[in-house]
Amino acid sequence: MITEPELDGEWESARPAEAAQDTVVREARGPRRPWWWVLVAVVATSALWAGGLYAYGDRLKGPEIRYRVTENLCDQFKAPALAGGLGGFTNSDPRKGGRHPAMDWASCSHDGDRSAAAGGFYVVAVVELHKKTDPAPEFTLGSRYDRSIDGTGADQWEAVPGLGEQALLSTPGAGEGLQLRVRDGGAVFLVEVMFFDRLEDGPDSQARPSVRPDRDVLAAAAVEDARALMTALRK
Repeated sequence: MITEPELDGEWESARPAEAAQDTVVREARGPRRPWWWVLVAVVATSALWAGGLYAYGDRLKGPEIRYRVTENLCDQFKAPALAGGLGGFTNSDPRKGGRHPAMDWASCSHDGDRSAAAGGFYVVAVVELHKKTDPAPEFTLGSRYDRSIDGTGADQWEAVPGLGEQALLSTPGAGEGLQLRVRDGGAVFLVEVMFFDRLEDGPDSQARPSVRPDRDVLAAAAVEDARALMTALRK
């Protein structure tokens, strides 16, 4: 029969051995290593996040504004080259403009009758200063109005070198005029020439097509006047 003291002795003698075995096992495993790879991952992730945030913030930064808009754009858009090629202007109108935190803009219109012809013309200039977003990504698409007319959009435009950061020229065809669009920083300039024909008198009235200027001559005049406008509005 095992007495209570003997039982107690066995438990007491077993405990040091178990404790020693546990000590040996723990010592064999060695000390725990620090989670240095976790720290490296956190630092790398933070660096990538910071870099991405910087790049994203740089993309959201407003475009450079090198120009100004005026209350009467016709004071800067005299368009002497186009006036000479079209036979002179009979009327000039500083059209509506506006100021907005996202964009400032102004416009001017000249019109006239072509001598020795049955029709007339309009010359329109528009200046847009984009202050929040860069107009470059959508510039080649033209305006929403252009795309809604015939659906060709950017397919109509051809590059004009040496004018602003990017310049595009569009001629609708059949001598119907032209559009010149120029982008420089956050500024977009539009110079447009449109022709119209008058109806003949009589019961069977029909429009008599007027003689149009040579396309290359008209384009060169538009480029010259657009360059002069940009110089006049440059800060």
